[in-house]
Amino acid sequence: MSEPLAPQASAFAFVDSGSAWRAVLDRADHLRDDSAALTALWPQARVIVLDASGQAYADDEGGLRAPSGQELSEGPGGVGAAVFLGLDGEGGAWFAIEAELVAWQAPRRVDLRSAAAHWPLLHASVFAQARALQHWRSRHRFCGACGGEVAFARAGWLGRCGLCGSEHYPRTDPAVIVAVGDGERLLLGRQAGWPPRRYSVIAGFVEPGESLEQTVAREVLEETGVRVRGCRYLGSQPWPFPGALMLGFSALAEPDPPQVGDELEEARWFTREEIRAAAARGDRDDGVGPLLSPSISISRWLIDQWLAEAEAHARG
Repeated sequence: MSEPLAPQASAFAFVDSGSAWRAVLDRADHLRDDSAALTALWPQARVIVLDASGQAYADDEGGLRAPSGQELSEGPGGVGAAVFLGLDGEGGAWFAIEAELVAWQAPRRVDLRSAAAHWPLLHASVFAQARALQHWRSRHRFCGACGGEVAFARAGWLGRCGLCGSEHYPRTDPAVIVAVGDGERLLLGRQAGWPPRRYSVIAGFVEPGESLEQTVAREVLEETGVRVRGCRYLGSQPWPFPGALMLGFSALAEPDPPQVGDELEEARWFTREEIRAAAARGDRDDGVGPLLSPSISISRWLIDQWLAEAEAHARG
């Protein structure tokens, strides 16, 4: 097999082909317990403001409107109410704060999917991190062990129960996402609620006691009835809708006729020619051929990887 293609720039994972695994922000874990350092960073820090629905404050054109900590100083919020996200490449600090805690407004609000498609990488990645943490904190206000109220520490990254002392940390749910081929064709499926003719690769969450390889085989069989012969890991992407980590694989499977159950409306094999034509169309809908996953998702990268390998194999 050929080497994997360099990952494309993505709002949720990849930086560029030359430094694909470098984080957009330095999470600076050592600063989370240093209240003096965070207080010193706050006045010049950029602060992303999220409303209760998870949308970010934006400017008139829909770009990120992240005020400085100093701009927010007149409101009731401050560094103690904010979540420390990390440091950018120039050493500037980034925080996130709930809109209800600040006396500050912006012209527009933008959801995460729209931002991922249009914002610069740094801004979209900061938004994704902030939204995932917001979702976790909003759903862990009480202890799962005793029901006591949880207070957050370590700049928003640790929840501690006031009754039993149990500690709670942000959670990420691992899921596999896999481009399944039979040596000639690519297996794609579609859910009932998707736009007409939209198809994607197969995905599913890891269950307790499973290896990733076992999850690949089980999910593909459960969703499509196709038997996987082997698989290999290619890459990962955080997917903050609300808090998954997509673990990307390619798999070789038997040429079984797809049979769907409750999760998919349809699954079918596509030829290399069909995938090539769909990739060339991009997001343009010709009303005939399949529509592939959008470019912000690792699913599209996996499809492009499969196509590149299939083309290379066809050339001999």
